[in-house]
Amino acid sequence: MSTTRVTIKDVAARAGVSKGAVSLAFNHKPGLSDATRERIFEAARELGWAPNLTARSLAGARVDVVGLAVCRPARLLGLEPFYMEFISGVESVLIEHSCALLLRLVRSAEEEVGLQESWWKARQVGGSILVDFRADDPRIAVVRRLGLPVVAVGHPSLTGGLTSVWTDDAGAIADAVRYLAALGHRRIARVGGSGMLGHTAMRAVAFDAAARESGLTGVWQLATDHSGEAGARATRSLLTGAPAERPTAIVYDNDIMAVAGLSVAAELGLAVPADVSLLAWDDSQLCRITHPTLSAMSHDVHGFGADAARTLFGVITGDGSGSHPVPTPVLTPRGSTAPPGPDREGSGV
Repeated sequence: MSTTRVTIKDVAARAGVSKGAVSLAFNHKPGLSDATRERIFEAARELGWAPNLTARSLAGARVDVVGLAVCRPARLLGLEPFYMEFISGVESVLIEHSCALLLRLVRSAEEEVGLQESWWKARQVGGSILVDFRADDPRIAVVRRLGLPVVAVGHPSLTGGLTSVWTDDAGAIADAVRYLAALGHRRIARVGGSGMLGHTAMRAVAFDAAARESGLTGVWQLATDHSGEAGARATRSLLTGAPAERPTAIVYDNDIMAVAGLSVAAELGLAVPADVSLLAWDDSQLCRITHPTLSAMSHDVHGFGADAARTLFGVITGDGSGSHPVPTPVLTPRGSTAPPGPDREGSGV
């Protein structure tokens, strides 16, 4: 296997231009047509080349700042354990590289497209971490056209060939359903996030498939905005029916909704887990300070953020390991899950 490193000269030869033209393209300086600039970017992608971090610094581009845009209301982001842990993981790596994080909240993917373009053209960032991918995500084509170094936090089926890191959401949700079914539950609900998000849609499909395989007799899936208020409303709607017509177990797409669900169960006079089992996702500290403590699909969110940041630096320098999964969330049973009572499952147990 050849160990020859791809250089700017190789990119220039592939694109049929000079090395100076490649430098102009990646430093977003005038003097090239759009067609030539895109031909250079395409040659670089084909060869797996990205500008050297030090060389970019000498050329005047900002490599001491990494961008992260999140499509969440500020109020919700401040309460969301996942993003707080993820960002702390990113920061732990940026500190090692003497870099800062430029965090912005946006209202839509389209707004983020404009933001990423302005960041790159103004040389405000050396690269970006992209999160919350959707089907036919508009950011993919834009960052490719710009030549913006990015790491995509999302399954490869959603990220259009961008360097990606991801969790196996489908496998984890299937494990959650199989666990609850093994306890004897036959009516299981899932309180999820927005169906527009790719990872939410993947969880929904996997939940249905696992429910069929487990022979469940009752299945519910409700979409929310990941907030505690929405999680509480969804839980209330699921648990206000007749005992024989409501789920005996609920899986939540994040911890804050599971905590809200625990409060709703108490409000309705239902005991957890005697009347209903609750299973959270992510396993933040919230899961360990409730009563009962919350069972959860646990994964290292801090490590996930750190991995994403390291992968981005690999994209920027050209020395990275490429796309790869991070460890799949694993079940951590605690006090909120147990077999259902026979009066709640009847002959299904």
